[in-house]
Amino acid sequence: MNTPVIVALGSNDKGRWPDSRSLLEAAVAELSGAGLGLRARSRWWRSAAWPNPADPAFLNGVVSGDWAGTAEALMTTLSIIEDRFGRRRSARNAPRTLDLDLIDFGGRVIRDPDLILPHPRAAERLFVMGPLAEIDGDWRHPVLGRTAGALAAEAVVGRDAVPG
Repeated sequence: MNTPVIVALGSNDKGRWPDSRSLLEAAVAELSGAGLGLRARSRWWRSAAWPNPADPAFLNGVVSGDWAGTAEALMTTLSIIEDRFGRRRSARNAPRTLDLDLIDFGGRVIRDPDLILPHPRAAERLFVMGPLAEIDGDWRHPVLGRTAGALAAEAVVGRDAVPG
């Protein structure tokens, strides 16, 4: 049985691609090739880096799709794709080629040491909730019970995020 999922994508280091937009487009294709049955995708949203706006600006977006495996298997797949795209984990919030975050897995609430769902900080980020509201404004946060549209309007992180 397939589970509906939401994955957020972000980049502020183009790596070997001409720009972050090209990198993110390639990442969407990679997700599809890895078994994520894409249903919808947002536009790319631009925002200043957070917490250090002196870092390069971010490009972010969201995809929704269907996944036939477990949440843990999807997390492993996301990590493998990040690595293929040159992601290096150094300091927290450092510039990165690709950041893939599992936002929602079938509305499940999971609190394990290696997996927390829904994503613990997604609701406060406009660069996640804005793109999610674009593709599914009626999506409800499994813990807060609020829609993506309402959460986007109230987001406190990345308030400068705009499509583009």
